[in-house]
Amino acid sequence: VQLQASGGGLVQAGDSLSLSCVGPGRTNHAVGWFRQAPGKQREFVAGITWNWGTTVYADSVKGRCTISRDKAKRMVYLQMNSLQPEDKAVYYCGLRNGEITLKISEYCFWGQGTQVTVSS
Repeated sequence: VQLQASGGGLVQAGDSLSLSCVGPGRTNHAVGWFRQAPGKQREFVAGITWNWGTTVYADSVKGRCTISRDKAKRMVYLQMNSLQPEDKAVYYCGLRNGEITLKISEYCFWGQGTQVTVSS
């Protein structure tokens, strides 16, 4: 399976956006959302285990973002609220066999991600 992120766009500060990616469909996988701003390293945003729906969030988005999965549709979502200019980045979803970890190197990524731009 190759996870491709979609749903990005240009929004204004304070707006909301929902990103999507196709889920793994396997119970022992975790899906993470990551982002990479220009000139910065890719960073963990949120993660969810496919089987139990356990979630983990980066402090920078806690309270503003919600990660969820729909097993029937085999989709993983990242709902982002109260977006700020510092949230501007390319967002990726990554797949890991096992539990959620913040270690980016332990995820597999595919595709170009989806661009989120927030104007002030």
